[in-house]
Order: sequence, then structure tokens, then C-alpha cells
Amino acid sequence: MTEDKNHGFSEQDFKGTPEQTDEDGSGDLYRHFFYEDGGHLVATPEANAGENGIQRGLQKIKATVIGKPIFSKDEIHERLNKIKALAVFGSDAISSCAYATEASLIVLMAAGNGALHISFFTALAIALLLSMVAFSYRQTVYAYPNGGGSYNVSRQNLGQTAGLVAAAALLIDYVMTVAVSIAAGTAAVTSALIAAGFSSQITHLTAALPPFFNLNVILSLIFIGLMTLGNLRGIREAGAIFAIPTYLFIGCFSVMLIVGIIKVFTHTLTPVAPPPILPVLEPVTLWLVLRAFSAGAVAMSGTEAISNGVPVFKPNESKNAATTLTIMATLLGVFFVGVSFLSNHLHLVPGNQTIVSQVALSVFGQNVFYYVFQIATMGVLVVAANTAFADFPRLSSVLARDNYMPHSFGSRGDRLAFSTGIMFLGTVSALLLVVFKGNVDSLIHLYAVGVFLAFSMSDTGMVVHWWKTRGKGWKTSILINGADAILTTSILIIVIITKFMYGAWIIILLIPMIVPVFIFIHKHYSRVAEQLRLLSMQAPPPQTIEHSVLMPIDDVNYASLRAMSFARTISKDITVIHIATDTKRADKIQEKMRIYAPDLKLVIVESPLRAFMRPLLTYVDFHHRQHPRGFVTIVMPEFITAHWWERFLHNRTAEHLTQAFKRHPNIAVVNVPYLLKS
Repeated sequence: MTEDKNHGFSEQDFKGTPEQTDEDGSGDLYRHFFYEDGGHLVATPEANAGENGIQRGLQKIKATVIGKPIFSKDEIHERLNKIKALAVFGSDAISSCAYATEASLIVLMAAGNGALHISFFTALAIALLLSMVAFSYRQTVYAYPNGGGSYNVSRQNLGQTAGLVAAAALLIDYVMTVAVSIAAGTAAVTSALIAAGFSSQITHLTAALPPFFNLNVILSLIFIGLMTLGNLRGIREAGAIFAIPTYLFIGCFSVMLIVGIIKVFTHTLTPVAPPPILPVLEPVTLWLVLRAFSAGAVAMSGTEAISNGVPVFKPNESKNAATTLTIMATLLGVFFVGVSFLSNHLHLVPGNQTIVSQVALSVFGQNVFYYVFQIATMGVLVVAANTAFADFPRLSSVLARDNYMPHSFGSRGDRLAFSTGIMFLGTVSALLLVVFKGNVDSLIHLYAVGVFLAFSMSDTGMVVHWWKTRGKGWKTSILINGADAILTTSILIIVIITKFMYGAWIIILLIPMIVPVFIFIHKHYSRVAEQLRLLSMQAPPPQTIEHSVLMPIDDVNYASLRAMSFARTISKDITVIHIATDTKRADKIQEKMRIYAPDLKLVIVESPLRAFMRPLLTYVDFHHRQHPRGFVTIVMPEFITAHWWERFLHNRTAEHLTQAFKRHPNIAVVNVPYLLKS
């Protein structure tokens, strides 16, 4: 191999073994880089090692906690098969059957016990709507295989603003998914504790905690921390970790439904305790039924998740994603209708225990099967947040790619996960749980607006897509998507009206506030790109520029002489400056300069008020005005202390100068280091 002119290294530099430590450093070079096909260098993990023992120790701790870094080329091996993908993207939708029935019953309670049976019929209607929405998202998976879901569909078919509205709704929805799922999971724990007779202990513990904290909040924060940590390890590993509670829940819920239905037909299913008699506060009206329907429709949350994450599936990505979506929708529909049927048969009323807990208690009795079911329910509700942890960072990365979010959201961490999005989601959802004290009923009112807004815009976008493309079967598809759009928009309006006073107004205000932020970020990146873009007819920048060097010194010593040697390599126009607060000391510096650097111009600026920075800055500004078309480099001799704490014993002038001129277009500050020994 000939000399690689791109890097300055040759094949000879890389001969040997990692253990070699030749005097010329070839062994170290071998450890830190290797040649890839095409002649470019590739950095090894050794090249990323910390500079000192503390940094390397922190890297080892990080590798232990979230795993060893993964090479970019191995990304294909981090993708998900259908089994793991169902756990990652389907847990949110599947788990919603644990609280959706209860959300509907809470609305119907106002009309007394006689109205509770309506929840079964609203569940049937929601299951029908779910099948239509799932069909629509199957089409999205094939039409937009690069992910982005409702955002991409809306942006490409309805315009930029519509796409950003959908994105804002989805991002809010994912934050709410984490908060609601985690809060519901902790509610399953407290329900089990109450059933076991620990009610008084929970009350005493809550009384001893600060106002914003209770057992639910504490458990929720712990679960969010575990979810964040698990997802930082990478999506494939997160899928492996969180598949266990997901499939345990699917198995337990299936057993509960089968046993429960058998007991219904054998007339052996009865409630553990007679349901309480509810007062009739309002009559059964169409408005009440619509409110119950919109409340129970939170069961559909998470249906869009798979369409956002198509690229993380193993090939064939679209086919595997569509199959997983079908399985997820089928399980959700069966589970939701089944638990609503059993709840209706038992005439259950929401209370201290969740509805699904009461159903399980009636089916299994208070035994080991019931507690295994509660553990599985808690597990899947906590894991349901993983859907948001998988989709929020990925959607954020798509927005960052399109310049609507900071580019840091598009960068992958050591484990190929979008670490910034994961950390941001964990922090915001934790704050939300603290503010709402981990209360599911308070949080759930904020939930459905974003869900159905995303559904509505996606369906409308797909109608436009089919009208434009007119591919195979487009007439059938456009009819189904059109019907979906009408239904989901109608439900969105109902949700907004019924939940407005209960907190939905927050989401309605928040979305129009987020969209201008997206646009502001996009305009910034567009301005930057426009100013940096090279046009084909544009004159190239000048190859040479007028360049002068200013070098402030406090004394003539090894550090300053080294900096002078450096300055001579970059310019012939060098001015050494000394801000004098002591005339005798200034005379000594002048004498030293005559001995050690007679070729350099020395300017002594007396400072009668003993200030240093202000006179120096004024002189630099004066010098630049004398050379307005030139470039000025300030060369600063800087000695590096042996210990970190020693830096606070010095003035750190170099740092102050760098800060002062970092925004000046024609002034650069170069620090020339001189390392002090301990």
C-alpha cells in the first residue's frame, strides 16, 4: 500500500500487534486505528478510551450499566423480530385494556348502576373502530416504510403545518403514555396491597410524605428510572428485557378471560362483594353515552406506534411491521371486549381497586393466581411505557433530520439508541407524574386528545395519498380511510368537548405552542444552511487573507517563549502586548524581550487603574479597526496545572479572552499550552 495522503499514515505504520510499544508509536497507532476497505481509517474502541484513570473508570461503569458500545455497522443486528417488536411497540395498546373499561365506567356511574352495562356496547363499538384504524395504519406501514407515521403522512399529503401538528400531538401522546401507563402500573400494586389488607399502612405512609409525593409517585419514579436505563441499553436489548412481562400478561389475561367466560356459562362467576348502590345524578342520554365512548377510546392509544418504528424491524420491514400490527390489534380488541363483558356480568363499580383487579379477584379468588395476575398487570403497564420510549426518540430523530428539532435528538448513543430523546422523555414524564401526584384519573383526561388528533390527520393524509397515487385497490382503501377520518375526527371533537374542563384544554393550548417552536428551529437551520451553502457560480473564498497575531503576556518565561515560537509559524506580523500595572516590572519584561525575542514587536500599555482585561480588549478592538479586512489571531500562552484544583489559584486569562471574542467574526483565540509538573 502506498502512502495514504488523506491521513498521513501508511500500511507500515499499522504493522505489528496491539501489544507492541515501539519507540515510534506504531503499536499505539495499531491499537487506535485500522484501515477499512476504501483506504480510510476507522477508530477502534481504544481510540475512545478516557485520557486518565477517572475517565476510564467512568467509562467502565457506563459500560456495565448500559452495555458496551456497539459499532454502527452492527445496527442491522440490533433490529427486532416480530416477537420482540410486539413487546416493544405493542405493550402500550395491549395494556390499555387494563384501564380503558374503568375509564368508561367512571363516566357512566353518574347515571347509577343501571347504566353501567352500556360500557360493554361502547367496548364493541371501540373494537370495531380499532379494526378500521389498524387497517389504515397497515397501509401507512407499506406506503411509508421509513417510519414517522402520522407526521410523515400528514406532512407529505397535507402540508408542513399539518405534519407538525401531528408530530406535536404524537410527542405529547408519548409523554402521556409514559405517565398514564406507569401510574396505572403502580395503581395495580396498591390495589393488590389493599386487597391484602395493607390499606391503613398505605394511608400512614402517604401522610408522612411531602405533599407532592405518595406511594404511587415514588414507585412511578423508580419505574421510569428503570425504563430509561433499559432503553439506553438499546432497542433490541430493551425488547428482550420487556418481552417477559408483556407475554406474561398476555398469558394471564387470556387465562382469566377463558376461565371467566366458562364460569359465566356455568353460572359460577360472582363478585367478591356486592357492588355499592350508586345515586342517580343524571339521566342516560346520548351525550352521556358519547362521553363514555370517548373515555373508553383510550384503549386505542398506541395503535400508531408500529407505523413510527418500521425501520427497526428485521427485513422485510414493512411486512413484519404489518403482521405485528395485526396481532397487536387483535389481542387488544379481544381483551378489551372480554374484560368489559365480565365487568358487565359482575356489575362492577370502580372503587379503591381497579376494575381489572376486581374481575381477576372474582375469577381466581384471593390466591396465588390472583397475585400473579396483578404482578403481570403491573409489569405490562410499566412496560407499556416502553412503547413511548421506543417511539418518542425515533420520531424526535425524524424531526431532527428534517431540522424541526435540535440535531442532538438525531444522534445515536453508544448503544445505537437515541439517547437524548430517551433522557428527555424520562425527565418530562417524571415531572408530570409528580405534578399530578401519580393519579391515573387526572392524567387520563389529557391523553385522548393527542391520540385521536394523530389518528384523524393520518387517515385524512392517507385519503389524499390514495387520491394522488391511485395504486392497486385505491378505491377500497380511500373509502376505508375516509370513513376512519370521519369517525376519528368526530371522536376527537367529542373528546375535546367532554374533557375540556377536566384538563384537555392544556393539550389544546400546548399543541399550538409547540408548532411555532418547530418552525423557529427550522428557520434557524435554514438560515445557517443558506449562509454556508456554496453556490456553483459563487466566487470561491480568498486563498490568502491579511493576518496578524497579537500575543498578550504577563512575563517572559518558558510558557510565553513557547507560544512565541508557535506564533512565528502562523504569521510574520506579530505584536507582543504587556498590560503594565507596575512600571519596574514592565522595564524587566522589555529587557527580557531584547534578550530572548528581539525579532518581535513589543507594545507596553500602562494601566493606571490596574485593570488588565478592559485595556487589553480595547487595544485588540483598536488593532482590528486599523485592519478591518484582516484576520487577527490572539495567541495566549497558557500553563496547564498538574491538579484540577490548582487552576482556581490562577486568573485564567486565556478562558476570559476566549469567552470575550468567541462571537467575533474575524478574531480567533489560540491557547498554547505548557504543562506544569506536579
